[in-house]
This record gives sequence, C-alpha cells and structure tokens, in this order.
Amino acid sequence: MAPSLFTLSSPSSTFPSSSTTLRPFSSFSTKPTLSIHFVKKPISVSATADPPQQLQTFWQWLQDQGVVSAKSPVRPGMVPEGLGLIAKKNISRNEVVLEIPNRFWINPDAVAASEIGTVCSGLKPWVSVALFLIRERFRQDSKWRVYLDILPELTDSTVFWSEEELAELQGTQLLSTTLGVKEYVQNEFLKVEEEIILPNKQIFPSPITLDDFFWAFGILRSRAFSRLRGQNLVLIPLADLINHSPNITTEDYAWEIKGAGLFSRDLLFSLRSPVSVKAGEQVLIQYDLDKSNAELALDYGFIESKSERNAYTLTLEISESDPFFGDKLDIAETNGLGETTYFDIVLGRPLPPALIPYLRLVALGGTDAFLLESIFRNTIWGHLDLPVSRANEELICRVVRDACKSALSGYHTTIEEDEKLMEDENLDSRLKIAVGIRAGEKKVLQQIDEIFKARESELDELEYYQERRLKDLGLVGEQGEIIFWETN
Repeated sequence: MAPSLFTLSSPSSTFPSSSTTLRPFSSFSTKPTLSIHFVKKPISVSATADPPQQLQTFWQWLQDQGVVSAKSPVRPGMVPEGLGLIAKKNISRNEVVLEIPNRFWINPDAVAASEIGTVCSGLKPWVSVALFLIRERFRQDSKWRVYLDILPELTDSTVFWSEEELAELQGTQLLSTTLGVKEYVQNEFLKVEEEIILPNKQIFPSPITLDDFFWAFGILRSRAFSRLRGQNLVLIPLADLINHSPNITTEDYAWEIKGAGLFSRDLLFSLRSPVSVKAGEQVLIQYDLDKSNAELALDYGFIESKSERNAYTLTLEISESDPFFGDKLDIAETNGLGETTYFDIVLGRPLPPALIPYLRLVALGGTDAFLLESIFRNTIWGHLDLPVSRANEELICRVVRDACKSALSGYHTTIEEDEKLMEDENLDSRLKIAVGIRAGEKKVLQQIDEIFKARESELDELEYYQERRLKDLGLVGEQGEIIFWETN
C-alpha cells in the first residue's frame, strides 16, 4: 500500500477542478496563524476622489441603459484591492444593492446569440465564453467595450505567476495543481485554435494568442458567478466588482436569480449585502466558505489568515495489483468511496470519518483477509471503524507517517523560516501567498504525522477484532481475562 500525499486534481470536463463559486477577479475556526489577507476593517473612500475615466464611462453607460440610477445604493470606486463597490448611503443587512437584468449578462446564452454562436455551439461553456470575451475585446465597436476596459490584465492568481515566483511554491500541492491547470488551459487553446479559430478567420480576424486565452480564463475563474438557478457560468458586469471579506462568515442572502416581474420573462441577478454597511464603506461578501487557501490562491490570488483555510489532500488508492482488489473495491464502492479516494485534511479539524476505515481496508491482508469474505460483506465497514489487528494498525500508521515525512522533505524552507518571512510587512504580495501556502501545508502534514504518531504509541493498548469477538462470545472478560466455563 502506498498512499500518495502529493496529488493533482484532474480538471473537470466543463471547467477546471476547484469549482468556481464566484467572483470577482480571482475549508474551514481557531486563531489565525498566518497574517496574510488583510481586509479587516471597513474601507472608506473619499467622496471627493474622482474615479478613473474608464470607470466613470462604465458607470455612465449603466445609467444610460437604465441598469442603475442616481438612487442606486452603491457605486463603483477605487479600493485597496483595485476596484470595488462603495456604499452611497447606509445599507442594512440583507438589503438589495444591485439588480442586473439578464440582457447585461455574459454567459453561454449570450455567446449563442452572437456572431460566433454557431461555431461555438459544441464547445465547453467556459471555452465559448472565453472566445466571446477575447473577440469582443478586440472590437472597438463592441457593446461590451466600456465593461471590458475596466477588467484587469491579470491577477495574483498562481496561473499568472512567473517561473521564479512559482519556484517559491516548491513542494506544495498548489504548485502541482497550478501546473496542471496551465497545461489544461494550453491544451484547450491548441484544440480550439485548430478547430475553431483558424478555420473561421472571417469571424476571428484578429490573431488570438495563448496569452489572450489565459486572460479570459483568469477573468472567468475569478469573476464568474455560479451555483445560480439555471446558470452555471455567468459574468455580471458591475456585480463582479464586489470584493471578499474574511470576516463575513455567511454566504446566505448574497446573490440570487429572480424574475423581473409578474408578467415578465426577464430575469434579474440580485445582489444583497450580507452585513450592515455605512455610507462610504466598501460593500463586501463571502466568496466561498469551503475553499482552502490553495483554492483561493488559484482562483482569486489571495489567501486568508484563518488556520481552517489551510488544507492538504491525502490521496489513497486500492492498488490493482492487490490480490484482494476486487473485494476491496466492492466494499469501498458500497460505502460511497472508490478505487482512488481523496481526503481533505484541515488544520485544527479532526480527520475525515471515513479516512481510517478506508486506510484499514487498503492495508487489509494476511491473517486479517478473512474479513473480506462475502459473509462479512454487510458488516465489514462496521468492523473497519475499529482497529482490526495490531499488524494492520501498525502498517497504516507507518505508511502515513512515512508519506508525511516524504512530503515535508519536498519543501525548501521550514515553518519557522516561513513565519520569519511573514513578519516582513513589505513582503511582495505573491511571495506572501507562497509563504502562507507552504507554511499552511506543512502545519497540516505535521498535524497528520502527530495524529498517527499518537496512534502508534497506543498500539499495545487498543482492542482488536479477535479480542472483541472473544468478548462477544463470552470467552474473554472485560479486562481481557480468559473465562473458563464449569461443567456439571
């Protein structure tokens, strides 16, 4: 048995893995241990500060189109993160701050209705929207010109990091994931270039490069809203300026899709403030409570200081060369698991409940293999919830601890060195992310190692299957003494 702690999640067929829940251009409660993300206090913006001309033009366009008015409770403005939404008045909790009609959404429906709709009909939704964004960006007469002009060229997402910057992620799962995502995006580009872009130069007159495609991918990865009724991928101009706050601990009431009226077939994207906001402060939401720091870094280009955002994915596998492969796979699948199973270990949280039973199943063999017989099929998972044998328990402890030590040896710094670096207030934003990620991963690995080290020290005190079985039969007492039955 050789569990792999260093893993790369495979991209989804519709959009790369690490489901983008939201937002605007990008698992877990104890004391913060990493001082990284710093949207701590409400940010006031001077009412006299003039926003950039492009932002003023965008705001005026929205007013001209009837999307917003002078009475709108928010306006776009400059904030420490770049662009954001500023309260024009005091806003109460759950108050609607924006409603954007679906004619101003950029989604697969918008692509289908455009000049490239026919040639993009068979593409993955995100690829078709990416091509749409790139094409509209090249068109000076585009309907979306004023919106595209305010979008960033790139973010601090790790997909935009240089090789030198990525080297700071040495040993991390985030590095492996980032390289996998970059390869995935490049392969998608080469495919769409050959099948769609080059054969249709009349509708794609401007050359489209891999950099253009990465730009569009980054925009969608960090700004697109998902988990919406009937909408799996949609850009909402203006609403996508909303920024994230680690202090907001609910995703409720932040956004929804609703009908525009009783007799209207139009839809509205409705955005609410999850907390009360004073005039002049930035309106913020929670992007996703379940994302780890690695996912936040990949999607949006920031991480949080909360320890529960630090996670490490433990990948376990039933080897096909295992003589009991078929039986073990059947048992795993019966219990909602598979041949390969991923367990997210979160700093400061207990191990996932199914992790140790799955480990015991993978390690099962020798004199314990009788538990794999069909007579135990309906009860084996209950047996695996408890120690099977000393040999089995010792094996899983040794394998997990060896894997942790191996993973820890892949980093080029220690936790102490990382924490020293984090004391530098002038640390580059991307280096700050890298240091926070690698320190967080190492802390999780140390936590896993300590858990299984403690289990190793208890091996002689644990009660194993055979002892439990003898007790059930009344042949051994509660203290382990053998019971002799007298006969008359």
